[in-house]
Amino acid sequence: MTHESTTYRHSPFRDWVADWGAAVIDSIMWLGDFGLFCGRILWWMTRRRPKRDTLLPSFYQVGVLSLPVVALTGTFIGMVLAVQSYWQFRQLGLETRLGAVINMSLVRELGPVLAATMLAGRVGSSMAAELGTMRVTEQIDALSSMGTNPIHYLVVPRVLACLLLIPALTVMADFMGAVGGYFYAVTILGIDMHHYWYNSKQFVGNYDMFSGLVKSLFFGIAIATIGCYRGFHCTPGAEGVGRASTAAFVYSFVMILVLDLVIGILLNAIYLAIWPEGARLF
Repeated sequence: MTHESTTYRHSPFRDWVADWGAAVIDSIMWLGDFGLFCGRILWWMTRRRPKRDTLLPSFYQVGVLSLPVVALTGTFIGMVLAVQSYWQFRQLGLETRLGAVINMSLVRELGPVLAATMLAGRVGSSMAAELGTMRVTEQIDALSSMGTNPIHYLVVPRVLACLLLIPALTVMADFMGAVGGYFYAVTILGIDMHHYWYNSKQFVGNYDMFSGLVKSLFFGIAIATIGCYRGFHCTPGAEGVGRASTAAFVYSFVMILVLDLVIGILLNAIYLAIWPEGARLF
């Protein structure tokens, strides 16, 4: 009887259920802690405006230093779209519609998503590594001991910088992508310039640009909050800082894809509710 109960106690199925239960509990605790962290950020954002000395460096780090990589990424996105779409459209005799496909794909989907992905790797990882180093070296604890709230001093400026500047960087990525697609399609592929821009104007509207900017707002919030959270909860040591930086990028990238799906469905539903006749293609 004792042997049978011991075998049951250490059965693989029981251990598997226990492991999954522990994973579910840890996930729920993480979500709750992250929700409280976001709530504290929102509280300090509405309570007190950050000082210029803390806000402007974050704006410079997120906005100015990200311009080259975002512009370069956007340019090659447009050129790659032109390369990959041309031969399929040529077989159908619709190569003059290439401008509409390139620009619509840029402003609605690829521009916001790929710009946010690049910024998650450059900005989100940097925030996690910087704040993680401050956590490991006890600088965050020193701020608290001096009466300064670390959320207001360290996190709020970074969240505001991402919230306000990532949409502007998305517009830059869209513009450079349109320039890159135009250059390759007209100069190299020989598509008529008039029809290229005419079809772009016919199929790409203000709602397409609005959709991309709405997505970029949520992408910016996700990048900043996840990066700062991982930095604030960094484990001790250099290995912990590296793990926090890696986790910030991975979680931000997954969240970008999830938000892109959810917001895209909602925006399409709103469009159909406002224009049920479907005045033009999405």
